Amino acid sequence: MFADRAAIIIRSGKGGDGHVSFRREKFVANGGPDGGDGGRGGDVVFEVDKGLNTLGDYRHKRKFKAEDGQDGANRRCHGADGSDIVLKVPEGTVVMDKESRKVIADLSGENSRQVVLRGGRGGRGNMNYATPTMQAPKYAQPGKPAMELEVLLELKVLADVGLVGFPNVGKSTFLARVTNAQPKIANYHFTTLSPNLGVVDTDNGGFVIADIPGLIEGASDGAGLGHEFLRHIERTRVLIHILDAAGTEGRDPVDDYYKILKELEAYNKDLVTRPAIVAANKIDCLPEGSDSLERLRREFEPKGIPVYPISAVTGQGVRELLYKTKELLDTCGKEIGFYEQEFFPEDVLIREELPFTVEVLPGDPAVYVVEGPKIDKMLGYTNLDSEKGFAFFQKFLKEGGILERLEEEGIQEGDTVRMYGFDFEYLK
Repeated sequence: MFADRAAIIIRSGKGGDGHVSFRREKFVANGGPDGGDGGRGGDVVFEVDKGLNTLGDYRHKRKFKAEDGQDGANRRCHGADGSDIVLKVPEGTVVMDKESRKVIADLSGENSRQVVLRGGRGGRGNMNYATPTMQAPKYAQPGKPAMELEVLLELKVLADVGLVGFPNVGKSTFLARVTNAQPKIANYHFTTLSPNLGVVDTDNGGFVIADIPGLIEGASDGAGLGHEFLRHIERTRVLIHILDAAGTEGRDPVDDYYKILKELEAYNKDLVTRPAIVAANKIDCLPEGSDSLERLRREFEPKGIPVYPISAVTGQGVRELLYKTKELLDTCGKEIGFYEQEFFPEDVLIREELPFTVEVLPGDPAVYVVEGPKIDKMLGYTNLDSEKGFAFFQKFLKEGGILERLEEEGIQEGDTVRMYGFDFEYLK
């Protein structure tokens, strides 16, 4: 089955941790720190593949992960960067955050490749933290965490012209006549279960036309396969309303037009402002003396909507309709609908890990010694005697993961936390 929608989980690579080590070689007494930096995590990249026309590759596999960066090593060795993961999608695919339905990327037009999740930065090794007053730092920076996100992929077909109309009015027959597309044609409702695309060549130029699957009343509310179909109309620049002028199934073509218009407006108000043409189909089935065509012209042409009588079966009137369609396309601009980015994954709050160490004081299990360059700097310019300054320092400890690490080490209420000459009583 045609797959035009899929929900997947993507994860970038975690940055490799910085390494803690010291140079230890023969004839080199008290060598300095030589821990290397961690490698960068891989990105998650979406890329257009012109050979694809469905999202079928993402219907059965749901999790995709870039490679983590390698940890740093001794002798100042840098960890290897993680490999990117490149996810191939058909042109016209929109990537959205599944929870908010906000657009992250629109792989259309010139935007054929986009990094959606960036890999974590590698952590710095302890060789970066040596100072004249601290020549043997025992801490390194952890790699930046990976980013994980559940995204919704939606394929919105790219076509210049969309054919709309109720089931069984002759859209697929029309498409088969004017293009090289070979849609399945049968005399039952909802025969078309996926958009069929075809290229039309006329003397005044060519264009891409899409047979949008048959609509029903309530489609904009999700009835039938409404939403699955309606999304494919959003990209088109001109709409051709195929109406059964002969009323072969007892339907009123004028009433059908307004019902379709109502569904389009309910789904997206912009759709009703698109240039439109009425194709009065099945004129080969009109009984003698019928005033159906005149009725359609009286209804729509005063509103600026041209009416073209055609027979998709015999080809009568089709050439004139295609010429008018190309004229409309030439006057309404060439830009396809493009969705601007609304959701920026890199703005999602990710806690920045700080380089620090936590050690239990030898001989006193109730004293925890915490060290780290940013902690030392923070203590140097924070006024701990003021309530506001102390609250700011507590927030720094929490957001930096230091309080969480103390809990993991088993600190109890009333124990002492020692930082660069300052002793604090730990209270939960």
